[in-house]
Amino acid sequence: MLKYTARRLVYSVIILFFVMFLIYVLMSCMPSGYVETKARELASRPGATKSYAEWLDDLNAQYGMDKGIVGGYFIWLGNALRGNWGDSWAWTIPVTQEFHNTVWYSFALGLAAFILEILIAIPLGITAAKKQYGFTDYFTTVVAMICISLPTFFLATLLKYVFAIKLGWFELAGMQSRNYMNLSDFGKILDVAKHFVLPLITLVVISIGGLMRYTRTNMLEVLNADYIRTARAKGVPERKVINHHAFRNTLIPLVTMLGGSLPGLFSGALITETLFSIRGIGYASYTSMTQADIPFIMFYLSFLSVLTLLGNLISDLLYAVVDPRVRLN
Repeated sequence: MLKYTARRLVYSVIILFFVMFLIYVLMSCMPSGYVETKARELASRPGATKSYAEWLDDLNAQYGMDKGIVGGYFIWLGNALRGNWGDSWAWTIPVTQEFHNTVWYSFALGLAAFILEILIAIPLGITAAKKQYGFTDYFTTVVAMICISLPTFFLATLLKYVFAIKLGWFELAGMQSRNYMNLSDFGKILDVAKHFVLPLITLVVISIGGLMRYTRTNMLEVLNADYIRTARAKGVPERKVINHHAFRNTLIPLVTMLGGSLPGLFSGALITETLFSIRGIGYASYTSMTQADIPFIMFYLSFLSVLTLLGNLISDLLYAVVDPRVRLN
């Protein structure tokens, strides 16, 4: 296991090197007007100590844009490895500070949605497989297809219209109420949690459909296996057949898929966070993209690349853990 993990980490570092190079090339190929506009904005601020030409030279030197593609990439990569990702143009603070200020809101929202997704989708998928072609199976299938088909923006808008505008149970958007500063510490936590309810429902609804269908399909495949029929022929209780034999083997592909989704807890829900004005990493990245915040965009894309590689590694390792027949060597 240790040898396999070390080898995969080496491969991941090599892949990440070339992925970050592609990110740098894409950012370098963007119209130079973005850099020029930022230099002009910095030079026109009250109390500016540098001229437009000086700011333009500083920005180009900071990201190696005056050294060519290859030379500039190694300059940018060296700064990134030292933790120097530059200052965000949209948020006017260091990129890493803005990341730290926003990523934990996304993590809290993503973790809650991930737990609810597992608790809802997997039991429903197993129940549908046990009651194949029955009312429960058809009902679960219809619900799953509706969840899969619902666009995020439509569901979010519908929830806000019903529960925020018509019923008035929740705020329309944002993370704090008007009287937030007058609340106690526990009251502030409850206030923020209340603002997370509608985004949480949105994420859960659009995600449970696929996992529900995936669980049902794998459970049906296992239930039709020969060893399940043998266990039933021996008189093993149906509950033990389902929970002990079938479910354990159904977990193998499920754990692999769920392992790959774990890094997504930190990447943020761009559309959902933007629609509900949740100051998470997804909202920050969307705002940065609309304002051509190149430093933050490069950091965010690199961050997503690391998460993707980490998710693939976790999936492979979990597959070997839950299935003893797999040998990593």
